[in-house]
Amino acid sequence: MNLTTDYLGLKLKNPLMPGASPMADNLDIVRQLEDAGASAIVMHSLFEEQIALEERAQLHHMQMHADSFGEALSYFPETEDFSLTPDRYLHHLARIKEAVGIPVVGSLNGVTPGGWVEYARKMEQAGADALELNFYEISTDPVNSAVDVEVRAIETIQAVKEIVKIPVAVKLSPFFSSLPNFASEMVAGGASGLIFFNRFYQPDIDIEGLEVQPSLHLSEPNELLLRLRWLAIVSATLDTSYAASGGIHSATDALKAIMAGAHAVQMVSILLKRGPKFLKTILNELENWLEQHEYDSISQLRGSMNLAKTPDPSAFERANYIRILQCWRV
Repeated sequence: MNLTTDYLGLKLKNPLMPGASPMADNLDIVRQLEDAGASAIVMHSLFEEQIALEERAQLHHMQMHADSFGEALSYFPETEDFSLTPDRYLHHLARIKEAVGIPVVGSLNGVTPGGWVEYARKMEQAGADALELNFYEISTDPVNSAVDVEVRAIETIQAVKEIVKIPVAVKLSPFFSSLPNFASEMVAGGASGLIFFNRFYQPDIDIEGLEVQPSLHLSEPNELLLRLRWLAIVSATLDTSYAASGGIHSATDALKAIMAGAHAVQMVSILLKRGPKFLKTILNELENWLEQHEYDSISQLRGSMNLAKTPDPSAFERANYIRILQCWRV
């Protein structure tokens, strides 16, 4: 069975890779993931805010004057809350590259063009085979238009691509007004691939303490449905690399994502719950399914259920909405 796949120009031995997470911070776990069959390792993200503040030598200043900027700083992590400083991140990336024989993907999380993108070059120099650029912007200013948001993202990917030669994938959110159009703009701006989607971690409210609290929930399989829909729609017309991220907990989930158009599938939550070795279980189940259904390679499956190839394209469009609302009976 040929499980190899081309993703971002990289030849991967199979489509399964751990997504960006703290798992990459531990070399022993990274080795376990490789032993279990991981085709690549994605490091956790460096944040635009983290890099910019450190480069301006403001972290210490902020801690000394925290009361002066209460709302802004009380919620932002202290220096020690980051698992790795930017320089240690680069050092750890180089160590992972030495420790494993599979591609290593660095990750940057930011939304505005600026000096922080220089770390893309530094990641390339440290040995990264590719980069993920995670766009996670919460637009709260009514003056900030949808066009403004999109232009900043396009300018950021262009800025990164001007300074690196390695491929760059863009991790998108599903909340753009016209996702197919924006996806094509990202590829035109230099993106080598698209990842559907990042997860927006929603804050909670402590009604007694009158505080906004961080809230972390691992993904659930039902989150995959949103990824399947947009993968199927966008991959039908835009020729680039695709990865699915969020809600992939089983071989069945991975197969669905590949049928929708994904070249690679990223898993985090299920591996945090079940351990790195569980990736091997998913990989074996995926291979067994392909053999039982007489596929010779994973490439035969890819995109077989996207908007261009599915027997009923309307199921991905408005017709699905109408059918669902009409099927309920009291």
